[in-house]
Amino acid sequence: MTTAVYEPDPSFVLAAGRGVAQFADQIFTHLPRADQRRWAGVYLLGLLAVEGRKSVRSLAAAVTDSPTASQSMHRFVNASPWEWQLARAELTRWVEQRLRPTAWTVGTAVVPKRGNQSCGVHRRFDPALGRTVNCQVGMGLFLAAGRCQIPVDWHLHLPGEWADERLRSRARIPEGVLPVPGWVHVLSFADRLAASLSTPLPLVTDLRGFEQYERLLHGLRRRGHNFLVAVPENLPVALPSPGRRPRSSDAVPPMSARRFLDAHGETPRTVVAASHSGTTGVKRVVTAVVGLPHGPQAQHICRLFAEYPADRRNAPVLWLTSLTQQPLNRLTELAAAHAWTSGAVRRMEGGFGLQDFEGRSYPGWHRHVTLVSAASAYSQLAHTTPAPPAPRTVSPGRPLPARRQNRPLDPLPSLPATATLSPSPH
Repeated sequence: MTTAVYEPDPSFVLAAGRGVAQFADQIFTHLPRADQRRWAGVYLLGLLAVEGRKSVRSLAAAVTDSPTASQSMHRFVNASPWEWQLARAELTRWVEQRLRPTAWTVGTAVVPKRGNQSCGVHRRFDPALGRTVNCQVGMGLFLAAGRCQIPVDWHLHLPGEWADERLRSRARIPEGVLPVPGWVHVLSFADRLAASLSTPLPLVTDLRGFEQYERLLHGLRRRGHNFLVAVPENLPVALPSPGRRPRSSDAVPPMSARRFLDAHGETPRTVVAASHSGTTGVKRVVTAVVGLPHGPQAQHICRLFAEYPADRRNAPVLWLTSLTQQPLNRLTELAAAHAWTSGAVRRMEGGFGLQDFEGRSYPGWHRHVTLVSAASAYSQLAHTTPAPPAPRTVSPGRPLPARRQNRPLDPLPSLPATATLSPSPH
């Protein structure tokens, strides 16, 4: 049996070397040692150069002939003490300047695993495969501008059995990281994104697969975070009563979102809506303004709408949004962004090594997906022109955090395909 050996394209490695090194220096500027920043650049260059499965050995072979490079790269990801969240915040700002995103979405990656040693591994039914698999599950935050979507943050889902101290110690899970439902991860994304972006963005995602999705809606409303989310047809809504909850004597009982649209929805004369295939056309959209509970004496006013398919064979998806002043054309365009997220996850899996992490620890997984996200961002946005950073709003008396200015990436080559890199203790 012959095993195929990947041979890197020397011209790619030569052309990308210096630009990737500069990019790594920007994103990983917080790393205290020069050798750490160098290994970040080498890992990124390997992710970009290697086709197929991206093992540490193949990444190292793509950019150096040093016999110890793969060991040093493995230690850099699994043992070297560096904070991935600082790198993700810098990556978020870098992507924002170049992508000019209009929304953020949430994608789920199911990573099949053998055995039970990897952090967070559990048995789970995968709808894409139609069977139960042994896997890890990662939730990713993607900045979106239409079909172009870049991951900038991640959570590793921990099922209930990973509260066991023996499992946690073995996988080096931090003390404060506990098994929580998915909606908690989404609120965490919202909080961290608000601290990194210069311009707030709405969340666009599908809540129908979330347990306790009402708590996620409540958390987003309390934070003043805008959203446009697909909701179940039985979501309770009521006639809007701005500023106060109706008295029991004159209140209309809440009804399901689907029944509410049937009873109170309006069909605008013309709505040019974007479809999931990227085309546009006149669509039948039914919409209504609704009230959701917002404390004991008030309602939160939202817009509910459904886009009816032309063939009428499929049921419409119901969307709920806090962006009540946006035109329906804009809302349907934003809603279409969610359809591209699953494709972005597949590109991460097939093109950037999301499923190829060889370690078992919690810190190692997070460092690997951070580097994978950075490789994806560089691949798609390195040659775009960054927009001037927008002024950031902060609370009175709170200074802006120090930020390193992103400089243009140098496209000139510097790293030869067979450069020897001295080993690092980390």
